[in-house]
Amino acid sequence: MRLDDPWDETTVTGWGDPEGAGGIAADGRPRSADRSRQSAAEIYLEVQSSPVFREVRRRYRRFVAPATTAFLLWYLAYVIAATTAPDLMARPVAGAVNVAMVAGLGQFLTTFLLTWAYVRHARLHRDRAALELRWETQEMTRGADR
Repeated sequence: MRLDDPWDETTVTGWGDPEGAGGIAADGRPRSADRSRQSAAEIYLEVQSSPVFREVRRRYRRFVAPATTAFLLWYLAYVIAATTAPDLMARPVAGAVNVAMVAGLGQFLTTFLLTWAYVRHARLHRDRAALELRWETQEMTRGADR
């Protein structure tokens, strides 16, 4: 487990390294001269075309696209029902609470539920791979474009 902060920008910029020093990679091996000559743009394009990056993006899209579609359909159903079926929406459920109020509160509930599901999915299926990509990119870009 790494204890240093991967989001610390001083590490990315290479602050503290002598100008032009190749440095040591995370695995302890000296950085290659080829890596230090690559521009940051080339490194990011290389990472973007990597199978790990594509897998992180695929997992993201496989969750977000259906979840967004389902939520928008649920929202549109609520709006359409409110405008086209006022008698249904005015039907009392308990006391002064009617179907429209229950459906409106359901919108809030599904928003929180969807947020919880997204955070859980990211933590279980994407965060570790994305953090590893961040480490690799950070190591590769140290010394690039100096």
